[in-house]
Amino acid sequence: MTSNHPAHSTTPRTGTASSHGKTILIGEHAVVHGAPALVLPVTDVRVTATVEPLAAGVGSSLESAVHTGPLDVAPAAVLPTVTAVTATLRWLGVPDQPVHVRVESAVPTARGMGSSAAVAAAVTAAVADAFGIALDAEAHHELVQECERVAHGRPSGLDARGVVADAPVWFDGGRVEPVVLGGRFVFVVADTGVPGHTREAVASVRERLERDPAATRRAIEAIGDLARRARGTLEDGDAQALGATMDAAHDLLGGLDVSSTDLDRLVATARGAGALGAKLTGGGRGGCVLVLAAADDHADRIGTALRGAGAAATWTTTIGDRA
Repeated sequence: MTSNHPAHSTTPRTGTASSHGKTILIGEHAVVHGAPALVLPVTDVRVTATVEPLAAGVGSSLESAVHTGPLDVAPAAVLPTVTAVTATLRWLGVPDQPVHVRVESAVPTARGMGSSAAVAAAVTAAVADAFGIALDAEAHHELVQECERVAHGRPSGLDARGVVADAPVWFDGGRVEPVVLGGRFVFVVADTGVPGHTREAVASVRERLERDPAATRRAIEAIGDLARRARGTLEDGDAQALGATMDAAHDLLGGLDVSSTDLDRLVATARGAGALGAKLTGGGRGGCVLVLAAADDHADRIGTALRGAGAAATWTTTIGDRA
């Protein structure tokens, strides 16, 4: 990928950018096998990156919760972040420009909320901003995907799209579309406190598909149908119907053995608190649950109940009309 904006034409400055977390609204695991999926931005859980160009001859450095120190001795855990810096500088045409990068992230790692993609999105945009350049959507996506390949090998692109979107994103057969919302929806995300085991869960579903293809394919197709139905409920502004699709999706995912005792406990707690719908989100076997509330005060009550049931943290996020 080559830059159309050589950075040497712009005086360096302190750059800043932010992104946010994401969850999968409907479509976990099924999307791996060709079914559609809906990705939900979690706009209230944010990452902010600040980039300061340094004088020539000074080594680049990183300041973050995982590593603070020279960029060239950063541990493997932050290699995607290092890639975000180096790839963007290369795209800008200034690969040898030293910078100091500060990352502040509220997106938890290994919880299915797109932490690595969110950090990459913020850092790549902040590096470009330090040279007065705003990345267009596709250049930004490709830079984030380069970082995600370092983090995950063969990323689908769901995370890279979700962490910069301000509305749900529809994925279907390689097609990516924003979803037009017909109303306001209030969600609670609750962290079990247990890291998700996405790779293990994906492998388990694949093995189940080989062992019992007919039943497993039916479940995958049913989840895909729920994703299509959920898109319609978002466009119609029908929160009650959306909640029903979430409940049904959780039950199907449980049948695929990708839930866990912790996830099921939080889902049951949310339903007991009157949630319109509740399900695991992400790879499963740990990670987070996603809950649909009727209103802001209802979300507060659900969050309190979930923390009382053992959730390590909860966040409330709203999509649609915020008025």
